[in-house]
Amino acid sequence: MAHHEFAFRSSGTYLNLERGERDTPYCIAGLAFDGAVSNRPGARLGPQAIRLASQMLCDAIHPHFDTSPLSQLSDCGDLLLPNTGIEAMREALMPQAVALLRQYHMVWLGGDHSVTLPLLRALNQVHGGPVAMLHFDAHCDTWTNHFGEPSGHGTWVYEAMEEGLLIPQASVQMGIRSSGERAAREYVNTVGGRVFTARELRGLESPQQLAGVLKEIRERMAAAGNPPVYLTLDIDCLDPAFAPGTGTPEPGGMTSAQVLSIIEELADLNWCGMDCVEVAPPYDHAELTSNAASTFVWTYLCGQVAKNSR
Repeated sequence: MAHHEFAFRSSGTYLNLERGERDTPYCIAGLAFDGAVSNRPGARLGPQAIRLASQMLCDAIHPHFDTSPLSQLSDCGDLLLPNTGIEAMREALMPQAVALLRQYHMVWLGGDHSVTLPLLRALNQVHGGPVAMLHFDAHCDTWTNHFGEPSGHGTWVYEAMEEGLLIPQASVQMGIRSSGERAAREYVNTVGGRVFTARELRGLESPQQLAGVLKEIRERMAAAGNPPVYLTLDIDCLDPAFAPGTGTPEPGGMTSAQVLSIIEELADLNWCGMDCVEVAPPYDHAELTSNAASTFVWTYLCGQVAKNSR
């Protein structure tokens, strides 16, 4: 494998951990690639910004879960990836991802959303079959081509379904609202999954208000036999008021509290990993976006630590 080193790779670590693989159940890795963006570049700088924002979490004791991931978490830095070719990136990412997934419950810091397809391929290889998915995004990412190219950060859901990497009826999208043809917007519904549009979620923020949504997600996972569930969180699921630092901002999005309610309430599902992608620091204001991303990752990890310590 080629050895790729670039100046933008993260120098710090999440929660100021000692850098490198340790004997822990959970691990953070950065995927500093944005070679497939369709609008504003900059997501390659996301891993560094999310790690820097995590320093504000101090002792990292979560107020809801009353636990910290510090003693159970490693940060192995950013993976060595080329930064110009999507297929070269995916080819380089796969073996590194498989090796880490065989050792850890992984959380990945993107990077643009094209990195999720090889991560799903790696998860399928490790778990021996398709996984369920909870996908937060403003965009459906189900287009059959990427502005004339065969693949990009807006095609990965369609490609993953076509490859059999996802369990259709246990695939749920949250916050979808961008412009797009009906066939793309409704694709996940059409194959048996569920799309909760941003309009459908308006005004539902607390666990009580979201009860019906949470119930349907749980029922879908149960009906599929409670398979491993992968969380992929595009930061542009949030309204630009909460996350201006992203490549394709879409007004009318979710709130930070809304996303946190869902992550917190569903912490007991059979999660197999998470990515947080599309944080683009050059367009951020007052680190709003990187702080939100860091908090989402921290909340996910604390939920897993709390669940597995019972």
